[in-house]
Parts: sequence; C-alpha cells; structure tokens
Amino acid sequence: MNLIIPMAGRGSRLRPHTLTVPKPLLPIAGKPMVQRLVEDFATSLPEKIEEIAFVIGDFGKEVEQQLCHIAQQLGARCTIYHQEEPLGVGHALHCARDSMHGRCLIAFSDTLFRATFHFDPQEDGIIWVKSVPDPVSFGVVKVGTDNVITHFVEKSPVFISDLAIVGIYYLRHGEQLRDELAYILEHNIKDKGEFQLTTALEHLKRKGVRFKPAQIEEWLDCGNKDNVLATNRRMLEIKQQEEDLISPQAEIIQSVVIPPCSIGPGAVIRHSVVGPFVSVGSNSALHRSVISSSIVQNDTVIHNANLVNSLIGNNVDYTGAASEISLGDYSKM
Repeated sequence: MNLIIPMAGRGSRLRPHTLTVPKPLLPIAGKPMVQRLVEDFATSLPEKIEEIAFVIGDFGKEVEQQLCHIAQQLGARCTIYHQEEPLGVGHALHCARDSMHGRCLIAFSDTLFRATFHFDPQEDGIIWVKSVPDPVSFGVVKVGTDNVITHFVEKSPVFISDLAIVGIYYLRHGEQLRDELAYILEHNIKDKGEFQLTTALEHLKRKGVRFKPAQIEEWLDCGNKDNVLATNRRMLEIKQQEEDLISPQAEIIQSVVIPPCSIGPGAVIRHSVVGPFVSVGSNSALHRSVISSSIVQNDTVIHNANLVNSLIGNNVDYTGAASEISLGDYSKM
C-alpha cells in the first residue's frame, strides 16, 4: 500500500511558528505531527506501507531529509513531490500521480486522529468521517441506506450532512483517482477557485466506484496555537501508556516532573517544576522555572519563567516571569 501525504501549505494561522518550520513538523508529544500520523497508520493498517509520498512546497533539503528519515524508520520508500503553486488539494495530489497506483491511502498531515484503521482492502474506496455540530466549513458526505456514499459536497452553505470528511481516503485502485485528477486539471474543472479532490471522487462515484464511510473516534485539530496545545495534551495522555516519553539522555536535576510530559534527549531540567502536559524538545534547558500545558521546542533556553499554555519555538532564549506566550524560532525575550 502507498501512503500519500499532501503537506504543501505553510500553516499561516500558526505563524510565527510556521515561518521557519512547516506545520506538519511541529512537535506533538515529542515527535513531529506528520511522524505521529504515519506511525499510527503503520501500526494499524491491514497491510504494510511500501511507499510514503510527501507533497511539499519549497521547504528546503533539510526538511526533505527529515521526511525521508521518518519514512525509512518505518521501512517504507520515501518519495518527495513539489507543488509549485497553491491550486488546491486535487492539484497537490496530481503532483504525486506517479505514486498513485494500486492500493493507496491519502492522509492530510495538519490534524491527528484516534481511529481503528482496520478495513477490508477489497472495498472500492473508504472515506473517514466525523459527525460535527456545524458542518458549513467542511467537505461532507451524504450516505444512503446501504451505507454507500451518495454525495460529496465541498463546504456547502446549505445543510447537506453533518458527516465531515476528516482528510483520510482509501482507494483500491489508485490509478482511477490519478486519471480522474488528470481529467479535471486538463479541463480546468474547479470548485471555489481550486481543483478539489471531492470533484474527482464525485466523478468516480458516478462511474460506479462505491465509497463507504468509516468513523473516527477523535479528531485532534492543530489549526492554531491553542488547538496545538490541546492536541499535545491529549496525545501525551494517550502515548504515556505506549511510549517512554522521557529520554534517558535528558538530565533532570533537583526538579519535579509531573506526568504526562515528553522530554527529549539532551534536555536539561534544573531547579524547575515541569508538567503536567508539557513537551520539551531536544537540547533545551529549563532553569528555575515552572511550566505547564506548554510546548518548548529544540535548542531553547528558559530562565526564571512561570509559563502556562505557551508555545515556544526552536533556538529561543527567554527570561521572564508569569506569562502566556507564543514565541517563534530564534526569538530572544
């Protein structure tokens, strides 16, 4: 099975944190968001992931190497594709057309999920959904009495269904979607000014492809700072039962760590109280500080701080008092 991950957007709602790092590489419970995503798929899908194809913007060689390392850790082949213009999700997937063959899973990397990804790979297609109270800002599906999807609708102002498409799709024959995406691009078929994946899926449905819905348990949004911190909190709760979140290469000196917390290798916690719900990145140092419900990324130094609900970037030097802050990379305050 091939896994295709479109992630070309920069995540403008999370600036300044996405000015230097693409949103899917922001850490959640000690690991990049996209790594959390692919690891969860690898442990729960009905068959091995052979290839992971990332569709990215101009993020630089270091990001490409990091993505390939994530794929290789799971024993998968890594392929990088570039989307030069933001022309919509359908266009992003068209950029990865050479990897769109056989059984394919498509997953967007800007949210995390709790779900059981066990399904019958002989189904034509599966679309994962979640019932939401206000579906106007989501693509939705309408389902018939035989549990087969009858309509795909992109962000309708008129109520169609409350089953929001969460951004995970399975197709038994990836070639069918590849050819349909090529058709809508060739004929300039747009919806709301962009080439939409739902347009291609609707065309396939009309040609007889049967799509069925599958429900997810939790949809963990990472759209803004507060949502990122809430998702970090929830993932720490989940992963503390499955992983050793505190690196043995971290130094904790005359300090108290209140679980669940993630502390990366090379981190130094001295004369501090950390937690609950804190992620501290690699080689960061906390001195005489009290921090809860926050993310501190890599190579950052914090002195004399009392922080809650804060998102701190990489290579930050912060000395302060009681605060709720959001500092991007290479800041000094």
